[in-house]
Amino acid sequence: MAYNLLKGKRGIIFGALDENSIAWKTALKVKQEGASFTLTNAPIALRMGKINELAGMCNAEVIAADATSEQDLHNLFTKSMEVLGGKLDFVLHSIGMSPNVRKDKAYGDLNYDWFQKTLDISGLSFHKVMQTAEKTDAMNEWGSIVALSYIAAQRTFPDYSDMAQAKSLLESIARSYGYRFGKLKKVRVNTISQSPTKTTAGTGISGFDVFYDYAQMMSPLGNASAEDCANYIVLMFSDYSRMVTMQNLMHDGGFSSTGITEELIERLTK
Repeated sequence: MAYNLLKGKRGIIFGALDENSIAWKTALKVKQEGASFTLTNAPIALRMGKINELAGMCNAEVIAADATSEQDLHNLFTKSMEVLGGKLDFVLHSIGMSPNVRKDKAYGDLNYDWFQKTLDISGLSFHKVMQTAEKTDAMNEWGSIVALSYIAAQRTFPDYSDMAQAKSLLESIARSYGYRFGKLKKVRVNTISQSPTKTTAGTGISGFDVFYDYAQMMSPLGNASAEDCANYIVLMFSDYSRMVTMQNLMHDGGFSSTGITEELIERLTK
């Protein structure tokens, strides 16, 4: 059911790859709630994914942009304002990639060039996105910028590797730029720390299935789905969250506040 929560709003959605991705489901929800937007991803991801299919469903234009490139981002923001007919009200940063994780490098044997790529793609790109939005004066007052994070920014999880540092950087940038953008334009900036989710990127992490099942047992409401996360992002883009900023918002079915559960005790005592 749609409520027109985003009627007349304009924005950019980064990172939709295929129907399993949170950004993909967010685009569908945002469209349903009355917004218009452009879709963007890195050129290689555009070739690998199905974003043109999504664009057709949402009547959205696709603009290729490497989120680590200031030039690409400048073109993305200026062209998006032209296409959409005005300044933006929301931006979703749904970007994350680690060459070290993809190539199964042990945490004690990281390739540091790859580590820097992880930080640039998964963390620093969030700053570049917002700095570009500021320099191009792309955001309307009371706009909303959201990035997707994970609890590994605060806790250690095997095999998440250097992505944990990238998520910590991402959340720190949200606080620092959230203050700046709030003072400048009343724009709010938040991160959403999502449950482990069966996306293409998520399932590529070694041991993900065990990871997922453990979180399911530890969460009184169960793991939050990609669709649930899309609904939460719609709320964060809407005027109902206009005084929420600089926060890392846990969207994890209660996982982050649970010490142990009956299900886990039963599993361990067998």
